[in-house]
Amino acid sequence: MSEPPTGSSRFLDLPESLADYAQSKAVVWPVPYERTTSWQRGTRRAPQAILNASAYVELYDDELDWEPSSIGIHTLEVTDPSLQDETEGINLLYERARQYMGDDKFVLTLGGEHTLSTPVVRAARGKYPDLSVLQIDAHADLRDTYDGTPYSHACVMRRIVEVCPAVQVGIRSISKEEIEETRNLPTQIFFARDIAKSPDWIDRAVDALSDSVYITIDVDGLDPSIVPSTGTPEPGGLDWQTLLDLLGAVGRSKKIVGADIVELLPRDGFHAADFLCAKLAYKIIAYAFNSQRDRPSARH
Repeated sequence: MSEPPTGSSRFLDLPESLADYAQSKAVVWPVPYERTTSWQRGTRRAPQAILNASAYVELYDDELDWEPSSIGIHTLEVTDPSLQDETEGINLLYERARQYMGDDKFVLTLGGEHTLSTPVVRAARGKYPDLSVLQIDAHADLRDTYDGTPYSHACVMRRIVEVCPAVQVGIRSISKEEIEETRNLPTQIFFARDIAKSPDWIDRAVDALSDSVYITIDVDGLDPSIVPSTGTPEPGGLDWQTLLDLLGAVGRSKKIVGADIVELLPRDGFHAADFLCAKLAYKIIAYAFNSQRDRPSARH
């Protein structure tokens, strides 16, 4: 397996005037963490692939009639705790996330495997006591341990619901044991099979969230017909517009306080999924800040 390119490029290839850390309201954080992937490996190459593709994303958002990049979006240096002790790596991500959030930055993390969401959510919960998590995913990820570790990607939502409640959307792969555990866990699942039959599911999902929402998106939550580049694909996921309809509804009625995009597995010569993730990252930032767009900018 080839190593990811070293260094980090600038998200959206923004000019320095829109990418300075002090003046930016949002930061994009590349975290090529990969330790517990259980089928196809290569997610550690995803952050750089997404950054590369982001240079081709149009800055104008035609849906919102606005250039969200005007809020300032800084690209952080790469943080890769993969070679550290597992607990040390998780703690490093927590401390870094807490630092950025303490600077009042909206943190959008690019993974890497899904495990990285656990410490980032913990940091967000410290800043937003009413936090809930919206998960887009094919898998419930509610196992207590998997392959001998509680920090497997298959356990990420179990660790998260120990911190705050969750709403899980698009689920279509879950074990019998996880189903039994959900009776005692603070989570509400919207299975993909039910979404297809329920026209009001978005309203119900949004209503189940608290006022402060962290969004974690495993790209296998989308149908593999549009994102085949993932390590654990499952048929029957969300399409692009349905995902945007959900995220837009969250942005209109809740405060989106952070997000991550994980589990992309880049494939040489096939960059459509890389670009989708780059545009998705930009759309999340747009929805998070759209209600503030007419407020005076911090740089004036």
